[in-house]
Order: sequence, then C-alpha cells, then structure tokens
Amino acid sequence: MSAILELPIVNSPAMWIIYLVAVALTITLLVRDPDPKWFVRASIGAVAGALLGMGIYFAGNLLDLFGVNLPLMVGVWATAMFAGVGLAIASFPDAKPWRKIVASVAILAYLLAGATGINAFYGLNPTLGSVFGVVEEDQITLPEYNPDNRAAPTQPLAATWQAPDDMPSVGERGSAPIPGTESGFVARDAGIYLPPAALVENAPALPVVIMMMGYVGNPDPTIISDVLDQFAADHNGLAPIVVVADQLGGAGDVDPACADSAKYGNAETYVTTDVVNWVNANLNVIQDPKYWTVAGYSNGGGCAAKYAAKDPGTFKNIISVSGEQYPGSETPDAVTTDIYGGDTAAFEASKPITIFNAAPAGTYAGMTAIFTAGSEDPDFVSMATTLSNATQALGIATTLFIVQGADHGGDAVSGGLTEGFNVLYPVLGLSTGT
Repeated sequence: MSAILELPIVNSPAMWIIYLVAVALTITLLVRDPDPKWFVRASIGAVAGALLGMGIYFAGNLLDLFGVNLPLMVGVWATAMFAGVGLAIASFPDAKPWRKIVASVAILAYLLAGATGINAFYGLNPTLGSVFGVVEEDQITLPEYNPDNRAAPTQPLAATWQAPDDMPSVGERGSAPIPGTESGFVARDAGIYLPPAALVENAPALPVVIMMMGYVGNPDPTIISDVLDQFAADHNGLAPIVVVADQLGGAGDVDPACADSAKYGNAETYVTTDVVNWVNANLNVIQDPKYWTVAGYSNGGGCAAKYAAKDPGTFKNIISVSGEQYPGSETPDAVTTDIYGGDTAAFEASKPITIFNAAPAGTYAGMTAIFTAGSEDPDFVSMATTLSNATQALGIATTLFIVQGADHGGDAVSGGLTEGFNVLYPVLGLSTGT
C-alpha cells in the first residue's frame, strides 16, 4: 500500500497510465452491438454528467465555493470526469454482468483521472497518496551536531564554506513527528529538508525555514526541497534547513486560522512554540533570528505574515507565497464565530497589518519580507500588494513579486519560493551577492 501511495503522478508514467486506463475503459463501454436505446441512454448520461461538471465549475466560481477563482482547465477536467461517470452509470441497465463490472471500475477510473488531471494542472500534490491527503514520507535521520557551534557567523557562510569532496549532490527529505508539548495540538508529521551542506561530517550550522502549506493541504516538503536543491547546486551545497509544519492538524480538512481556539486546538502555539523549540533542540541551525525565516503558501502564507508580525524576535524574514492577507480572509464570519467566539475586535487584532501597525517604532528593524502571487490569481495579487505596501511603509525591506503566467497552483509556489530565496540568499549569508 505504501508503494502505491508514494507513486509520483505529476508528469510521470503513473499519470499517463491512469489516463490510458480511463480511455481503455471508455472504449470498452462504447464498443458493443448496435442498440439505439442504449445509445440514447448513454448520450443522455454523458451529457448530463458533463452539465453537472460544468455546473459545479461555474457555481464554484460564481459563489466562491472554493475560496479562489478556478481556472478554465479545472472546468474542462470536471466536465470530462463527470461526463465519463454519466456514461458509466448509463451503461448499467440491461447490461451483461461483466459490463456492469467494467462500468463500476470505470466510475472509479474517471474520478481518479479527473483528480489526477486537476492535480497535475496545479502541481501541488506529487504523489497518489497526497491527492487524497495521505503523505507517507520516510522518517528522516537527523545528523548529530555540536550545539555549542550555532552562533551567528562573523562572515557570510558563503565566503568561508568549502564543500568536501564527498558532499551529496542533492539534499535529503523525509518526515519527523513534532509533538505538541506545550500546545496539546495534534499535528501530522512535519516534512523535513536537509540540504547537501547539512549532510557532511562537521556540517556548518545553517539558516532555517519554517514553512506551512495551504488549506486543504499536506506538510509536504517536495516543492520547496526541489527549489532549494537547485539553489544548493548553484551555491556549493548551501541552502537553509526546512521544516514544513502542519498548521492545520488532524486530517488537514479544517482551518484553525493560524490561531489558538477551543474548537480547533492551539495551532498558533504549536507552530510558534512547539515547532520552534523542536527545531532548536534537534537541528543544526544558527541561533540568531536574522537566519530564521517563516514561510507559507496560501493559508500558510497568512500564518507566516501573522507569526512574523507577532514575533520578530524569532523570525526576521517572511516569504508569503500566494498568501492570505490575514488568516480567515476567505471565511471571516465563520472564523469570527468559531475561533474568536464572535469577538470582531479580537479577530481584527489578529490580522497581520493590525499587528504590524500597532508595534512600536523599530520593532521590525532588519526584517526582510517577500510577498508573491501568480499573475492569473488576481485576488491574491491584491492581497500580496496590500501586505507589501504595509510592510514597506514600516521600513521593512520588502519585495513584491508577480509570477507571470501562474495562477494559484504549483507554478506560483515554485516561482514564488525561487524569488523569495533569490532575495534571501545574500541576507542569510548563503551567497556573497547583494
């Protein structure tokens, strides 16, 4: 089962096999003795299914059911998927037993092919398991280190580091449980990325990134580790250590709005205390907030902005990729009720811009912030622009970057992270440029 769940399904042989199976089953359903009654029934079923798929797509955008404007390609996949399901359902009446079995299998195949196609378009879930919220990363072995050698370097690490000949060409990624010791929050295992420079004997202490993904989503380190492997290849094996923390908890199907609450648990304390403490106790990272970055995508981007605003003594750097302007921006009424007990003032006080503007002068000295969004994702472009304007007005070194041609999917994440680390590498001492 584990091997099946770990099958790569984005631009992979498995993806094409899934599509071919769906096509083969369609041909099997269609090839049969001429029967006008069946033809009419099948046509009605396929058209009804297609209309249902189109209806879900248009209603989703019209009523904002999914929190973002769904691209046209999602509508195409939904239409095709439900048309196939309609065809399969219409194939049951008066059919031989083996055809009923084929039709039953076809329904599952169409749903899987549709989910795979939409997922491949967005590029956020790289494995079959992650499509269904099941991420099975191998438990990672954390290297031993000297806890007394984690002070901030006096020179940029890039200027003093010499990679040994036996350094791996790429980093390692896996998972690790991070208990909710202080928060009591029940989280899924965190994704971990160790760059090549962290995998050698007498490895240097490195910067660290605490990353959070979107809702609904998984603490999957694939995208950020792929981005940083490329940076490491270009910078002598140097890259930050990454912890992709689970800010959602449970099965990842609820949104705690980056806050502590009686309903969803202490998500904020989990990330800002339990995860931070675990990083300090278990990873060879530099003990200086200048080298600590809080990052996030979508829901996680809203969390990142909030946590950096509240705790610049821990995080001096922010990367918000297609991030919410504030946690709960998609469902403010529900968040006000469920998280803040109906207290609108408390909800307002939790917003990053409110926190930034209320801080004393000088609070954010030395902070660097990067806000990005895809050019085809106008709502999140607007939110990124609003946040970047607010932080820039406070004197924070701010970058606003629009990923051309990207929407709210994988291209926006990889493109946004790439720009984020282009900005941060010299700040973190991982390159000697300015």
